[in-house]
Amino acid sequence: MSGAAAVVWDDGLAKYDFGAGHPLAPIRVQLAMHLIRDMGLLEGPDVTVIDPVEIDDDMLATVHDEEFIAAVRRASEDPSQVEIHRGLGTDDVPTFAGMHEASRSVCGATLAATQAVHAGRAVHAVNLAGGLHHAMPGAAAGFCVYNDIALSIRWLLDQGVERVAYVDVDVHHGDGVQAAFWDDPRVLTVSLHESGRSLFPGTGYPTEVGGPAALGYAVNVALPPGTGDEGWLRAFHGVVPQLLESFRPEFLVTQQGCDTHADDPLAHLALTVDGQRMTYQALHRLAHRVSEGRWVATGGGGYSWIDVVPRAWAHLMGEIVGAPVDPTTPLPESWRSFVSTHLGVPTPERMTDDQDPWVRSWEAGYDPANPVDAAVLRTREAVFPWHGLAADPYHGF
Repeated sequence: MSGAAAVVWDDGLAKYDFGAGHPLAPIRVQLAMHLIRDMGLLEGPDVTVIDPVEIDDDMLATVHDEEFIAAVRRASEDPSQVEIHRGLGTDDVPTFAGMHEASRSVCGATLAATQAVHAGRAVHAVNLAGGLHHAMPGAAAGFCVYNDIALSIRWLLDQGVERVAYVDVDVHHGDGVQAAFWDDPRVLTVSLHESGRSLFPGTGYPTEVGGPAALGYAVNVALPPGTGDEGWLRAFHGVVPQLLESFRPEFLVTQQGCDTHADDPLAHLALTVDGQRMTYQALHRLAHRVSEGRWVATGGGGYSWIDVVPRAWAHLMGEIVGAPVDPTTPLPESWRSFVSTHLGVPTPERMTDDQDPWVRSWEAGYDPANPVDAAVLRTREAVFPWHGLAADPYHGF
């Protein structure tokens, strides 16, 4: 259950770098790619590593205001002269020399993945350096300058694709992608995240259901802090498969932030690598069930650089390339030695957190007194009727 896979990587993607001390450090992706290589996940006969495509400012302007692009250019050319403007120059998005080009390259990498799938050169494709889902049409936000995901989805629509499903499993609400397609029923945006009551960006409530022309096409599952593997997976399976099967997208695009992990320093959910691995399995199966396998995945958040991000995204890569990684697999000694030598810190020993989550079906009953079940029910009640689906198929244990 896979097919040809394209992996987009170029060392130049590491230039998207806000500097020392910033959580979104390029070493996250570099360590993940290092582990993926050391595990042999790029060596299959159906796996191709491809370069980002070159894009120009006209392409950026398909999803961003020209005035904002000009502001990024000015900040990129002389960061020292930039005051806080359009989200630039903040602690979240400090300016740096070459920022415009580095941000544009991330967009070109996700577009390369998208074009490979669209052209039939790959069934699945991934850009781990992408996933900048907070960037708005006219402003940077939340570590994100340009929105690579929105740009690629817009490109698909411009090619005549009629239905694109976007599923965001980052711990933060995928607000920038939602905003880009708020009133467009050709794009179904689904975001599962920690509630905005306790986490940036403070949005993503179930009542956010889309604009007048696209009611029910923005979907938000706002989970309470502390939600772990089984609660998160229950929420996913209580919302995502039903909507995707109803919508029948031609393409599935996903943002795979792994900051839902219990060890992540910037959020408050409690998943393990094992729960995250089950998410990737579920998305892979859905791609084959609803979009003839066409799946474009990006990275995203994840700030436990060593213990979580490399392992989580190696599991994701295993699904993408059709070589799922057994969770009991030891981490290669070559990778552990590299981390020890260059970073001087210990590493996990295996590709598991020693958990075996159990998924309890929503259709078997729900408990409205349970905070996770209550969150799922609010989402189902808000959007399912717009798709002809029953929000409450069965109540009771």
